[in-house]
Amino acid sequence: MNQANPTDQKTILVGVTDIFFYTKVRDALMAKGYKFERARTQQDIADKASTTHPAAVILNMNDETLNAFQALETLTTDAQLKTIPILAFANHEEVDTFNRARALGVTKIVSRNEFSARLKELVEEVVGSHA
Repeated sequence: MNQANPTDQKTILVGVTDIFFYTKVRDALMAKGYKFERARTQQDIADKASTTHPAAVILNMNDETLNAFQALETLTTDAQLKTIPILAFANHEEVDTFNRARALGVTKIVSRNEFSARLKELVEEVVGSHA
C-alpha cells in the first residue's frame, strides 16, 4: 500500500437513511474487513468523506432524506473528494436517475436488485478501480 495515499483503504462511507439497509450492507461487507461510516444527510456525507477519505462511497439515489444528487455533486466537484469511487444504486425503472448520476460522475450505478445481489463484487470493483 502506498503510504503517501491518505485514503483509508478499508472504510466505506454508506449514504443511506434506512437502518435495516445499512445493516445489510455492513453485515455483507464486514467479512471482507471493511469498516463503516454511516451518513444520513448530504452534509454528513461531505463532512465524513473529508475527514475519513474512505475507500468508497455507497449512495442510495432514491433516498429523499439524503439528497443523493446534491451529495454526488459535492463529492465529484471537490478536488480532495473527487478521487473517491462512488457506487450508487437506484430503482431500475428510473432511467433519468441513472443518466443524471452518470452525468455527475458516479463511478458505477446499478439497480437496487443488482446492488443487493452483487454487493461484495461491486464494492471490490469500484475500490479496485481506484487502487
